[in-house]
Amino acid sequence: MRWFQAIVPTRALPTTPDAEATMVFGMRLLLAISALLTLYVARDGVRLFSPWAWLVFDVYALHSVVLLSVARSRAGFWHGPVIYWVDVGWYGLMTFATGGARSPFFTFFFFAILATSFRRGFDAGARMTLGSAATLAAAVLAAHGLENVQLLLLRITFVLALGYMIAFWGGLAVDQRRRLALLRDVSRLSNPRFGVQHTLDSLMEKILLFYGGATCVLLMQDANGRWVLNTVHHPATGRAISHNNVSDATVQPLLDFAPGVTVLYRGVTRALVPYDIVSAQVVTADGAWRDIDPAGCSGIADLLDTGWFISAALPLRKGAGRIFVTSGERLRRPDATFLNHIVQQAFPVIETIDLLDRLASDAALRERQKIARDLHDSTIQPYIGLRHAVAAIRQQAGDDNVVAADLDRLLSMCTEVIGDMRQFAKSFRNGRQEEPELLIALRRQAAQVRSFYDLDVAVAHEGVLTISDRMAAEVFQIVTEGISNIRKHTRARTADVRLAQDAGLLAIDVANPTDGRGAAASFLPLSIAERVQALGGSLAVQPTAQQTLLRIRIPI
Repeated sequence: MRWFQAIVPTRALPTTPDAEATMVFGMRLLLAISALLTLYVARDGVRLFSPWAWLVFDVYALHSVVLLSVARSRAGFWHGPVIYWVDVGWYGLMTFATGGARSPFFTFFFFAILATSFRRGFDAGARMTLGSAATLAAAVLAAHGLENVQLLLLRITFVLALGYMIAFWGGLAVDQRRRLALLRDVSRLSNPRFGVQHTLDSLMEKILLFYGGATCVLLMQDANGRWVLNTVHHPATGRAISHNNVSDATVQPLLDFAPGVTVLYRGVTRALVPYDIVSAQVVTADGAWRDIDPAGCSGIADLLDTGWFISAALPLRKGAGRIFVTSGERLRRPDATFLNHIVQQAFPVIETIDLLDRLASDAALRERQKIARDLHDSTIQPYIGLRHAVAAIRQQAGDDNVVAADLDRLLSMCTEVIGDMRQFAKSFRNGRQEEPELLIALRRQAAQVRSFYDLDVAVAHEGVLTISDRMAAEVFQIVTEGISNIRKHTRARTADVRLAQDAGLLAIDVANPTDGRGAAASFLPLSIAERVQALGGSLAVQPTAQQTLLRIRIPI
């Protein structure tokens, strides 16, 4: 039984693509061996069309052995639909070589149908079913014409009926796996460190890729009641994500539905499909679908430049909103219903993130105001008292005193320091600074490193950095860890930190010069790598003879 266990593992069902391919190829070999045994054991019960019929089964068995060997020896072996279409051709030859309509091997067609359906879904399984039926008919007609037409019709009907059921159930299994994967990704995207806008953009991209759509449009109100129109296009178009503030009059046509309804609109008819007409449907609270006037949806379709779309209302506690997914392919009722499930799960979490952000911002504002008051009472007031004392001494000294000029300079310095401190306290209280807090913190850290460890760190940035406070805290920790690694593990006395924001990514480059004796050994800073991975970014280490460069890219 060792050969059987090698072909058919008796452990738990495989979950990885490589294990799945090995299992399928093992089943193919098992079918080939069973066919050869059938011909050998029941040689009188199976009619052979010609002496070369054995050759068909021998070559198919060899074909199966080669595929299984390659699948077991090569990770990631290509496992596409062409392999199953080749199987259909083999099964047609087997049917033709063993009596046509009376051949027992017509059931092998179900192997190709089943494997295709449970790997690629209903559409691929249905095409495989039609192809199998056509190949079976061609093999039977080539074997003995219309001699057994009644048996041919029975065989074809059996293949079509059972093949359609397999394709249908296989398509359901594939759809369920894809939906569970999307819901898992949606739950992972709901991370406060990313910020609300990044979470929304990532959610729309995931939804668009899931449906294979052309555009995903999200219309919702922000915390101030203003309408924001977010648009994500398919990656093939090369168009960037857009965020636009729009007026109430502009968004009104897109909200011309009853509150809370989910909409499916099919505005493009297919010439080859009878009774395929323009239609629009909505799902009611009890889950039933009812038709609505498609004229109301045609204007929205024109605005979205599409013929098909699905739409769901956003479950927002405050305000309103709606999401649209457009596609040139066929959209169905389950697609619209699942879109509603996605937003029902994702947007309450997104609203919670937004609430936490606002609470954190309010708490930070109150803390800044408190610090500003403490700064005025504990620091500025003593300086004011010092200035008054210096002014009194200056007045007593008189103009002809030798220290009068020094007292004047000291009085002027006190006045300037008090003015600067008052301006800083005012800016700090209001949260307005000339550059982001992240850059201020990094430059402060660089000054401390220069003072304590004699490591000169230059911090530079390109453009305007617009990232959330949580993201800024994570970036600060990443850069600080990179500087600490340079200090601990190299002899470099200088380092460069460059930050830039481009195409939805925050680019962070941390570089230090080498001794010029050759490229440093390849390494991976684990702590930085874990932080970058948690933020959904990427880390690349590029050691050269001149410098060692950490290239960090984080989506924002």
